[in-house]
Amino acid sequence: MPTPLSLQETPLEAPQHAAFDTDISVLPRIFEDSVNIAIFHRALPAEIAMSANAQCRTTRDWQYAWLGSPTDALKEDLYRKLPEPSAGEALIDDVVTIAEAIAYLFDTDTVGVRLRLLTAAMCPRFHCDNLPVRLVTTYTGPGSEWLPEYAIDRTGLGAPTPDRPEIVRDPNAIQRLQAGDIALIKGSGWEGCEERGLVHRSPSLEQGQKRLLLTIDPG
Repeated sequence: MPTPLSLQETPLEAPQHAAFDTDISVLPRIFEDSVNIAIFHRALPAEIAMSANAQCRTTRDWQYAWLGSPTDALKEDLYRKLPEPSAGEALIDDVVTIAEAIAYLFDTDTVGVRLRLLTAAMCPRFHCDNLPVRLVTTYTGPGSEWLPEYAIDRTGLGAPTPDRPEIVRDPNAIQRLQAGDIALIKGSGWEGCEERGLVHRSPSLEQGQKRLLLTIDPG
């Protein structure tokens, strides 16, 4: 399969349903009816990258889940449960800051936070989430892959069967988020987006490669 394009290789004119910028102010564009992915393209600060890499030294898959307000309690819980809490300060501060921003953006007191250390693709098949909206960002390893609308055959979505067509119309159109990018993606649970949720998948990982993934669902 052709190597997915990175966001930096995306044409300057984005697909009509995508919004991206190097400023965080792009994220509220997810509320626009025509947009089903909003991407804040950021270079991951070195101290956060080092803190994230330290968590990847464990030899096992690891995951963390939190449902509640993004308060000091979230920060304290992360310190207790990270694989390498002594090196976790920069990563924890970033996770909590992002969670606070999402709670503010969607006017909610509750967020569902998941931080996962993966050694294999979590959702390797292109799909659309059955929820309103989700934030995704990758700290270590390759980022999530997604498809522009013109490259999708939506009749191929769902459980694979012999009579289902290929989902990807144009493999050269596959886009990939970079480590550090923060993306909001709409699912089929967003009102008015039932048939237009973003089609995406987890990237494949090479032997020995690890991925540290953060997802946040506003309550």
